[in-house]
Amino acid sequence: MARGYSLQEMQEKLIEVLSDSKTGLSGVEIAERLKVNRATMAKYLNVFAAEGIIRQKNIGNANLWFVDFGTETLQFPADYYRVKEKFLEHLVSNQQHQAYQLIRNSFHSGADIATLIIEVILPAIASVEDLYLKAKIGTSEAKMLRGVIANSIQILNSQEEPDTKRNTVLLSTDQSSVLYSQAASAALASKGWQIWQVGDVSDSIGVLYDLDLQKFITKIWKQKQGAMVIAIFSATEEGAKFFSESANSIKPKFGKNLHVVAHSRAQKQGVKAEFASEKLESVIQWIDSISGL
Repeated sequence: MARGYSLQEMQEKLIEVLSDSKTGLSGVEIAERLKVNRATMAKYLNVFAAEGIIRQKNIGNANLWFVDFGTETLQFPADYYRVKEKFLEHLVSNQQHQAYQLIRNSFHSGADIATLIIEVILPAIASVEDLYLKAKIGTSEAKMLRGVIANSIQILNSQEEPDTKRNTVLLSTDQSSVLYSQAASAALASKGWQIWQVGDVSDSIGVLYDLDLQKFITKIWKQKQGAMVIAIFSATEEGAKFFSESANSIKPKFGKNLHVVAHSRAQKQGVKAEFASEKLESVIQWIDSISGL
């Protein structure tokens, strides 16, 4: 790149120069200020626009570039705590756009996705649940905030090619566990795991569910190469027990490379899993420790 800028350096300088302008700048003006070839600058403006870092407006005959208020380049690992506090602040203030922009800024500033999930997203989920239980927010607002968190997790979903020898099926035994499942999905995808997100299976409790699960695993894991992990996310003892028993009952059909893990926020008595914990970060670490070889 011109002047030896890395992509990260170009992003920082672009945010800086646009933040100093209240009326926006044209591509030509930006190129001149950063002393970068106009054609090269145009390519990078399009890249950063696609990533949501900057935006373009047509004003009269001019195409001007802007950066949203509050957009900045963050420094990690130093800024994880700061992002955690700002994200929660945006949530409780119902500032959806600012919340999404903060997550995008963090992602494009080089934050580790799994760490963002653990340090920012999980505390936000817990805070929303606490506010709801204490009647500080109502049902509608709680649902809306959970939706904002879910969309924020979606921003962090990895687009890289997964390792087909490291597979995870994620089951949520109740609606309140879906966000935890989605958070784990994004964290594991960032580590190269191939994800099969089933979602809420609370309506699937029945004597034939083990056969249904066996059929599904057979279909997606045809060659039985590498490892397959069935991860169960539950807020109830009943759900954790039933689905862990179902998963364990089909293990003999697939051999030692099929594993069962549970993120149980209720009592873990009766949960049949190789590993069970109420801490999502521990579950993520345990899954990621499994070799796909």
